[in-house]
Amino acid sequence: MTPSILRIATRKSALALWQAEHVAAELRATHPGLAVELVPMSTRGDEILDQPLATLGGKGLFLKELEVAMLEGRADLAVHSLKDVPAELEPGFALPAILPRADAADAFVSNDYAHLAALPLGARVGTSSLRRQAQLRAVRPDLSLLDLRGNVGTRLSRLDAGHYDAILLACAGLERLGLSARIRGRLAAPDWLPAPGQAAIAIEARADQPAVLALLAALDDMQTRLAVSAERAMNQALGGSCTVPVGAWCTVTERGLHLRGMVGDADSGRLLLAEAGADGDQAEALGRRVAQALFDQGAGALLNPLKAAP
Repeated sequence: MTPSILRIATRKSALALWQAEHVAAELRATHPGLAVELVPMSTRGDEILDQPLATLGGKGLFLKELEVAMLEGRADLAVHSLKDVPAELEPGFALPAILPRADAADAFVSNDYAHLAALPLGARVGTSSLRRQAQLRAVRPDLSLLDLRGNVGTRLSRLDAGHYDAILLACAGLERLGLSARIRGRLAAPDWLPAPGQAAIAIEARADQPAVLALLAALDDMQTRLAVSAERAMNQALGGSCTVPVGAWCTVTERGLHLRGMVGDADSGRLLLAEAGADGDQAEALGRRVAQALFDQGAGALLNPLKAAP
């Protein structure tokens, strides 16, 4: 039976609430008469802010409590930033909808410097992402890279308080919160690669709820799904998570898919790059092919020590 109300489990941060409200509005517009409610909750990833994500077990920390709420029947779906969703979902869950992707570039944010090249020698740059750190090291090995956790508002306030000369954030998050004016420059593909799935909003639900899945599938954007499927397949083949510096960018055209992938070393700034194309129905195979090309270049030597780290 088709439900008359859907409850969305969401984190409590301003960005997470914006994304959940956006999905709620899309659902109401697509299914007139459907009631949609938000169920805000805190996750372990939100509560532990004094340690890098890479040492805590990865971005799946942002999903666990939301998935428990769905299993216990307190929520029908959860809304995530797709880049926070592990390449392999927990058993019993599915992603019935991925919304149209926003700007996937990283944002250079600074109060004093117009762009990355303008930073003085030894400037302090805040980012908790090993992917961003590796790419920063590749172009500016002189910089002092400092960990930066917390929601968008917390990160900006630490910049404004003078703890950093610049910080890196996602353009999509700033734009969704009405903070586009804080973006001094865009670090974008093909020269700078985002996280797999960056700037896409994903809807997660229980795989055994077909009526719910059908309602949610109406919001799915096929072009975005194709692109992020290739990126996530590459990430999964690499064994990637937030504990390893992996970047990916897939474009979709009338001629098919083109995927560019990266594995980096956050300490040395060494970057391994590979790219390939495929037909539109070969997204996952394309991701695996680019991952293998990266392994052929020695990606395993960069990834294995990080995967083995406690």
